[in-house]
Amino acid sequence: MLKIYDTLTRSRREFIPLTPGEVRMYVCGMTVYDYCHLGHARVLVVFDSVVRWLQTLGYKVIYVRNITDVDDKIIRRALENHEPFNALTARYIQAMEEDAMALGVISPSFEPRATEYVDSMIAMIESLLNRGLAYVASNGDVFYDVRRFPGYGKLSGKSLDDLRAGERVEIDTNKRDPLDFVLWKAAKPDEPSWDSPWGKGRPGWHIECSAMSEHYLGDQFDIHGGGQDLQFPHHENEIAQSEGVHGHSHVNYWMHNGFVRVDNEKMSKSLGNFFTVREVLTRYQPEVVRFFIVRAHYRSPLNYSDAHLNDARSALERLYTVLKNHAPSQDSEVATAVIDWENNVYARRFMSAMNDDFNTPEAVAVLFDLASEANRTGDSHYASLLKALGGVLGLLQQPPQQYLQYPAHLQDGQYSVEEIENMIQQRLQARKERNFAQADTLRQQLAEAGIILEDSPQGTTWRRE
Repeated sequence: MLKIYDTLTRSRREFIPLTPGEVRMYVCGMTVYDYCHLGHARVLVVFDSVVRWLQTLGYKVIYVRNITDVDDKIIRRALENHEPFNALTARYIQAMEEDAMALGVISPSFEPRATEYVDSMIAMIESLLNRGLAYVASNGDVFYDVRRFPGYGKLSGKSLDDLRAGERVEIDTNKRDPLDFVLWKAAKPDEPSWDSPWGKGRPGWHIECSAMSEHYLGDQFDIHGGGQDLQFPHHENEIAQSEGVHGHSHVNYWMHNGFVRVDNEKMSKSLGNFFTVREVLTRYQPEVVRFFIVRAHYRSPLNYSDAHLNDARSALERLYTVLKNHAPSQDSEVATAVIDWENNVYARRFMSAMNDDFNTPEAVAVLFDLASEANRTGDSHYASLLKALGGVLGLLQQPPQQYLQYPAHLQDGQYSVEEIENMIQQRLQARKERNFAQADTLRQQLAEAGIILEDSPQGTTWRRE
C-alpha cells in the first residue's frame, strides 16, 4: 500500500483516496514575474513524479496546478518595466511552460490563473465576513482574524504566540493583530483592480488557492502539495480560509518538498543566489536536471553544485550506455506493459520504494542494479525492464545514441555534430589509407574536445564525455 508523509500529522499514513480509484491533487504553482529557477523546477518535477506513480498504480488523477498572475511582485516588476502586468505574466507563463516541457513534466489536468477566479475569491471572502472570521479595516482592506480560528498554527506546529514573534509576520497598523492576513487589498493608483462589495481592489495571495482548489476539486480533496517554504504562512492561511468557510478539513494529505540549497542557503530570488532553469539548460541536458532532482528524496534538501550535476550526468550516461549496448526489446516501448509487478524481484523493489512516500532514491538504485545485471548477463530483458521502470520516473526514454551525442550549448572551439561526423569520416578514410598517424591525430583532437570514439565491428560511434 502507498504511504505518504503527511505534513499536518507529521507521520506516514496509508493513502486512502476519498473516491475509490480517483485522486484529486492541488499543487501551488508559480508566481510569474521572472524565469523559473531550480527551486521551481523541483516543485514541477517532484509532483510530476507523484502524478506518474499514482497513474502507474491505476488511479485517475485530477491534477490542478495554479498560476499566480497578480500580486505585489508582479505589479512592481511591471511598473519597473513600464508594461501592462498581463503582458509581463503572459511572457513568463510561456517561459514556464517551455521549461516544464523541457524537463519532461506532464501538463496538469487544469492550470487556472488567479485573475480568472476573482469572483470566486470575493464569494469566499463574503462567507468569512458573514461567519465573523474576517473584518473590513479602516483603509478598505479586508483581513482574516486569525484568533477567531481555533486551529490556526496546526500545520506549522506553532502556537499563536510563537507565530506572532516570527520574523515573517509583517506589521500593518490597520490590522487588529499582526498575525492577521489580507484577503482583499483596496485599490491603489497604477494597480490592476476589480469591483467588490468593499470597493475596487484585488485579492490577497492566499485566498486564490482556497478558491481555485474548491472550484476544481470541491471542498475536500486528497493531496495538497507545494514547496516547504509555503507551509507557513501560505498553506496555514489556506487551511484557515477553507476550513473557516466549510467547517471541516479540506485536505487529507499535505505534501511539501524540501528546499534547493546553494552553499547551505535556500535558493531564492530574494537572496540573489538562484539559477534559472534556462541558465542550467545551456550547460546540461534537461534529463540530467530531472535526474538530479529525482535521485534525491523529495522531502530532503537538494544541494546544487556543478559537481552534483556533473555526477548526475555521468550516472545517467551509464544507464544510457547500457541501453545502447543491450538494446531493449520493442515491447519496452509500451511503457509499463512489460513490467511484471508481482513476480519480478526488481519491479517489486521499485514498487516498494515508490509506495514508501515516493522514495525515488531507492527506485533509482533499482535502475542501477538492473543495469549491472544487463551488463553481467548480456540479457536484453534487463535492459527492457530498465527502460520501462525508468519511464515511470520520466527517464531513459530517448534513443541512447541521441542522449549520448546530445549537442551541448556550443561554446568557442566546441565541435558541432556535423563537424564531429565529418572528422570521423576523415579518420576512417585515413585508416583505410593506412595513414595511422593522421587517424590518431583526429582521434586526439576529438578527445581533447570531450568526444569519445568507440570502434566496433559494426563501425565507429561517438559520445560526449
